Amino acid sequence: MARVHHASGMLTVKIVYYGPGLSGKTTNLQVLHESYPPDTRGDLVKLDTETERTLFFDYFPASMGSIGRYQVKTNFFTVPGQSFYNATRRAVLAGVDGIVFVADSSAAREEANVVSLANLEANVVAAGRELDRIPMVFQWNKRDLPDAMPVRLMERMLNKQHHPSVEAVASTGLGVWDTQARILMQVMEQLRAHTRQGAARA
Repeated sequence: MARVHHASGMLTVKIVYYGPGLSGKTTNLQVLHESYPPDTRGDLVKLDTETERTLFFDYFPASMGSIGRYQVKTNFFTVPGQSFYNATRRAVLAGVDGIVFVADSSAAREEANVVSLANLEANVVAAGRELDRIPMVFQWNKRDLPDAMPVRLMERMLNKQHHPSVEAVASTGLGVWDTQARILMQVMEQLRAHTRQGAARA
C-alpha cells in the first residue's frame, strides 16, 4: 500500500515487475532507469547470478511529481523468475501498489507464463489480498521473436480479467514507457479514489 510521510510531505508507491525468468523484467527497469533525468532517480540496484538472471531483485526509486500537497516517489522492483526464490518474490510483493506482469511471447515459454501468473496470484492471496483489487498491466514482451505467440492467444490465456496490456520489445525500449504510464495511471487513480473516500467519511 502507498506510504504517506506527513512530516516530509512524501507519498511513496511501489510497482513490481513480475513474470517468468528471462521474460524481460530487468530489461524494463534498465530502460526506465536510463531514461529518467539523473536528478529524479536513485541508483539502480541490480543483483545477478552467473547466468544473468535476477538473483534477489532489481530496484530503483524515482520522483514522479505531486498529488495535492504530497511529492510522489515510486519504487520500482523486479522479482526473480526462478521457482526456488519464491520467498524473495513474496517479500518484494509486500505492500505492492501496482503490478506489471511481463510475459514472454515465445511459444516455448507458454507454460512458464501460466505458472508464473498462478504463482503471483498464490503469493498475493497468501498476503491476504486479492489480485483483482491491485492495479495491473500485462506486457507482451519479445514481440520481435520469430515464434512469438499471437497477442489474442496470450490475452485469452493470461489476461482473463481484461487488464490493460502493451506489446513490447523491451530490449529496444519499445513499449517500456507505455507500460509504465499505464500502471502509474491506474495506481494514481486508485490513490485519488481512496483520498476522496477518506474525505467523504471525514
